[in-house]
Amino acid sequence: MIRLRIKAPFAAFRPFAAGSFRPSAPFVTFSAAYGLAMNIAGIETRYDDRKLPMTLMRQGLPSVEMAIGVITVPKKHTIYQQLHNYPIGSTGKEYANRCRGAKYNIQPIRREFLSGIDGYICIDKNAEIEEKIRLGMRIGSNTANNEELRYGIPFLGDNNHMVDILQEEEKPLKKAYWYQKVGLEYGDNLRSRCRMTIWIDRANMQGTISQIFELTEVPLFEPPQKAWIEITPPDARQDG
Repeated sequence: MIRLRIKAPFAAFRPFAAGSFRPSAPFVTFSAAYGLAMNIAGIETRYDDRKLPMTLMRQGLPSVEMAIGVITVPKKHTIYQQLHNYPIGSTGKEYANRCRGAKYNIQPIRREFLSGIDGYICIDKNAEIEEKIRLGMRIGSNTANNEELRYGIPFLGDNNHMVDILQEEEKPLKKAYWYQKVGLEYGDNLRSRCRMTIWIDRANMQGTISQIFELTEVPLFEPPQKAWIEITPPDARQDG
């Protein structure tokens, strides 16, 4: 197992949402943590098929188990921003030519963001990926296997939310509250219950996997068994 301590002043982890309010998950989601881990390991997760407008997930990505712990529960804030988009239908079409291909529909929205990120991302059940993450942490922007530059730098949700501390802790220095799936056998920590994404399918929302989670009632040094979540890409699942 590899345990990563992550600290940052700000972050935002947005579900798919429309309208004037754009929420954030209360902490690093499993899908975001997986993407961050693959970025550190030098594994490109994105794929552009040159047909669809969105970036897809690449096939052949590795399977891992992950656990996510919160040392300090972040605070939530909201700000007003301008949202630029391409509208559906003919709304605002008179502005399209003047914007020369840029997004020509502008509307005010309220965005939620987090402050005071401090917690753990734990990865297990894939020794090869764990070693690539360790190597990626040591050699920086080069990948762990072929010395090609990896994409960008680590960020948390929005690309202006940079990471202050990202390091391995061989032994936990702090206790954490761990996210675990809600079930009849779990506690009744209603305040911390939230939906978190495990896998994102940008081309077909039916392929997106999310679950309801809640924090353990007491902080623990190690993630309990129920906090471990298996992340298996669609092409590696036996059920397809």
